[in-house]
Amino acid sequence: MPIRDISVGRAEEAAHPETLKQALAEFISTLIFVFAGEGSGMAFAKLTAGAAATPAGLVAASVAHAFALFVAVSVGANISGGHVNPAVTFGAFIGGNISLLRGIVYWIAQLAGSSVACLLLKFATGGLETSAFALSADVTVWNALVFEIVMTFGLVYTVYATAIDHKRGNLGIIAPIAIGFIVGANILVGGAFTGASMNPAVSFGPALVSWTWNNHWVYWVGPLIGGGLAGVIYETIFIHHEPASADYQRLSA
Repeated sequence: MPIRDISVGRAEEAAHPETLKQALAEFISTLIFVFAGEGSGMAFAKLTAGAAATPAGLVAASVAHAFALFVAVSVGANISGGHVNPAVTFGAFIGGNISLLRGIVYWIAQLAGSSVACLLLKFATGGLETSAFALSADVTVWNALVFEIVMTFGLVYTVYATAIDHKRGNLGIIAPIAIGFIVGANILVGGAFTGASMNPAVSFGPALVSWTWNNHWVYWVGPLIGGGLAGVIYETIFIHHEPASADYQRLSA
């Protein structure tokens, strides 16, 4: 079971130069992703006089997030694993692929990257609001929770299958493409209901800068449950605990 491989890590690990380098990579990757994703919504709203919540706006958000995540994962993959998402980090932790202390450092970097991206957007756009994620009308918090659990499960399961699993073969560039595509597809499914976050960092930055926290817990609880379930299921059923891939050996060292 993956639970046997869960590691808290050593105290000195959090301040180790390699950990800090990986955290910086996560900060930059998350900043790139949120700046492009959140910024695309702000740009669409500006060009359409606030009509971002339209079918065209949904497609634009899907494409922008898919492209941006493909790049963000690619540029971070060889340094930090390219998590760009606390739910991915949590799923990797549950599967024993990263220690708790290193995961916390990743979380701090990801949240900081998202917050800085939103601050930069607010400044660069002359004070436009970085809109926080919100539930659509007639969508309850329980509806939203299920959406976020299922969508994030699909995302983290894809990460395991294409990036973490040592049996994945030479997928190379396919991993970040697949990860970007599943996020883009999920936005087309869930965007009209919850905004389709799948990523607590993506939700945190806009909420912090706009200081809007309505139902914010949904965008943490849902993705963490979905990511954790994906980690447990993939590690338990599909990975036979042979030597981990080089990328993730480095993460859990």
